[in-house]
Amino acid sequence: MARLSGLQREVLSLYRRCLREIRKKPIETRQKFKIYARTEFQRHVEMSKKDFNAIEYLLRKGHRQLETYSSPEIRNIR
Repeated sequence: MARLSGLQREVLSLYRRCLREIRKKPIETRQKFKIYARTEFQRHVEMSKKDFNAIEYLLRKGHRQLETYSSPEIRNIR
């Protein structure tokens, strides 16, 4: 397997953090959170690896969303 760049490692790290936070949610809603996270990441899978500005923007946005959704008050997602 090829070595991953720093940004690729950051994206994988964010995805793993999302999955870890999903495990803290109620069992009834975990699947919805998992589907949401997967679709958010898959929506940008075709993005060029060299579009650093867009990737960094999406990483910042993802971190903000993760902080919001990891709050214990958030129990479900649409």
